[in-house]
Amino acid sequence: MSSRATIEEVASAAGVSRSTVSRVVNGSTAVSPEALAAVRLAIEQLSYVPNRAARSLASRQTRAIALIVPEDTSRFFGDPFFAAIVAGITGALHSSDYLLNLLIASDDPGDKMTGFVRNGGVDGALLVSHHTSDAFVERVADAVPVVYGGRPVTSRPSDYVVDVDNVAGARVATQHLLDSGRTRIATITGPLTMESAIDRVQGYRDALADAGLSPFAEESGDYSEASGGEAARRILAAGRPDALFVASDLMARGALTALRAAGVRVPEDIAVIGFDDSSVAVTCDPPLTTIRQPMYAQGEAMAQVLLSRLAGEDPPRTTILPTELVVRASA
Repeated sequence: MSSRATIEEVASAAGVSRSTVSRVVNGSTAVSPEALAAVRLAIEQLSYVPNRAARSLASRQTRAIALIVPEDTSRFFGDPFFAAIVAGITGALHSSDYLLNLLIASDDPGDKMTGFVRNGGVDGALLVSHHTSDAFVERVADAVPVVYGGRPVTSRPSDYVVDVDNVAGARVATQHLLDSGRTRIATITGPLTMESAIDRVQGYRDALADAGLSPFAEESGDYSEASGGEAARRILAAGRPDALFVASDLMARGALTALRAAGVRVPEDIAVIGFDDSSVAVTCDPPLTTIRQPMYAQGEAMAQVLLSRLAGEDPPRTTILPTELVVRASA
C-alpha cells in the first residue's frame, strides 16, 4: 500500500463499525466472534497499525516511561554506569509496549522536565543519580509512578527503590586491603549529596573500626575521572597512605594517573580498589581491583518494578542487589 491504512478502511473491509474495530484493537471482549475474526483479517490484509497517539488520547496513557538523570550531559555520556543502566532498562522493556524517553535534567532546575511529566508526557518514571539538591524529584513522584535507582536522600514510605548493597561492597573492599596487610587506608568518596556515596564511605569506616583503625584520609570527588585525580593529589600532599579505596572506577582511573605522575607504584607503594567493575576497570594500568555492582541487572529490575506498578500490581518496595569483589593487579 502507498499510504498507511486507517481505522475507517479496516472497518469498511471488515463490514463493521469504526467503534468495533477500536474495541478489537484495544483488547475489549465486547465483540462477537464473527466480528473479531473479520476485523483481524482486515487488519492483516491492510497491514493496519493502530495510531498510538489517538489511543493515548482515549486512554490517557502514553505507553512511554522516562529515565530521569539529574546530571549534565558530559557526566551521563562519559560514565559507563549509565550505559549499563540504560541497557538493562531497554532489555526489560523489549517485550512490553512501552517506549523509553531519556530526560537529562542538566542545568535545568527541573521545571521544564517536571512540567513535561506532570502534563502527561509519560506514564511513569525511573530516577537515577539524584542529589539532595534535586527538589523537583518529589514533584515528579507526586505526578506519576516512580522507581528510584538508588535510595533517595529524602526517602518516603511510599517509595519504590532498586539499589545495590553499597555499604557491604565498600566494607568488603576495605577488608581486602586490610587482609593484604595495609593499615594506612585512605578513601576518595563520591559526592556526599548522594546516598550511594554516603553508604560507601560508611562501609569503609565500619571495616576500619572493626580492625581498630581510623581513616587515614578522606577526600571527596564527584564520580568523575578528573575529580579522582584531584582528590588523590590532595591525599598525597597531606601524607602517604599505603592503600586507597575509591568509590567509583572512573575516579580510581584518575587517581591512578595522579599516583603515577607522583612516582608512586601501584600496588607496591599504594594498593588501589575501585567500585563498579565497569569497562574502565580492565583498561586501567594496572587493571583495577574493584567491587562489581550489577548495573545491567539494576536497570532491568527498575524497569520491571515500574512495569508491575503500571499494571496495577504491588511489587516489593525495596530491592537490594548484591555486590562482588573482583581482584585484579591494582590490589
